[in-house]
Amino acid sequence: QVQLMESGGGSVQAGGSLRLSCSAPAGLYCLGWFRQVPGKEREGVAVMINGSSIDYADSVKGRFTISKDSTKNTLYLQMNSLKAEDTAMYYCTARWTVGCDIGTRPDEWGQGTQVTVSS
Repeated sequence: QVQLMESGGGSVQAGGSLRLSCSAPAGLYCLGWFRQVPGKEREGVAVMINGSSIDYADSVKGRFTISKDSTKNTLYLQMNSLKAEDTAMYYCTARWTVGCDIGTRPDEWGQGTQVTVSS
């Protein structure tokens, strides 16, 4: 079973920044980040569609950046200009096959890391 392990969540004031990290084994596709607020469905935040194409949710465009260090098998999500509405559990995700966009349901999920933004 694939283990995706997130780290880097925490509490920050609005306008601040956080960087999430995810240890992701090689051989996976569509590495990305989803988030969930209690009582709501999980939503895609950012996904690496292939080596050069990235898809972001409209709500985070210009503020969040997804990246990957293949030498470390690590996925990142740099979150800047955080807002209270970014408060959620953030999940590292992946798929076993190519082909996805921000709305494609992942095959694999990490345990999640909490991000709390206070206004």
